[in-house]
Amino acid sequence: MLYVITGPPAAGKSSWIAARAKPTDVVIDLDRIALALAGPGAPQWQHDETLLKVAHRARFAALDEAIKHRDTVDCYLIHTMPSAKALARYRRLDAKVITVDPGRDIVMQRVRDMRHDGMVAVATRWYNQQAKHGAQSVTRQASRSW
Repeated sequence: MLYVITGPPAAGKSSWIAARAKPTDVVIDLDRIALALAGPGAPQWQHDETLLKVAHRARFAALDEAIKHRDTVDCYLIHTMPSAKALARYRRLDAKVITVDPGRDIVMQRVRDMRHDGMVAVATRWYNQQAKHGAQSVTRQASRSW
């Protein structure tokens, strides 16, 4: 099964996966990929533009391979704000799309406490997109404190 986990920054997407995935499952997380590709001492969430380009390519390659194996292992993909095109692809793949959102107030506080200032804009954009388009064909789950 392919699970696509969406939600604003600092919502608990990684924690949601950690509570469910088995060691043999595949987890595709752009932040983890970028960190694995970055030099020593790189920040956990704020990545250079070039590093992000390389990480995105690795993420696409990982997803292309992982979906070939989704009948034998569960595959978890973190995709914060999938486009309509990406959502259509996930639907064609019979993915289960899960939105992890503990609420705007909690997310904004977490972003201020744990992330760099630019993430406030990303979280705001996520909530604005949700208000504008609504969550279409997704399973919403409030994240708990993990």
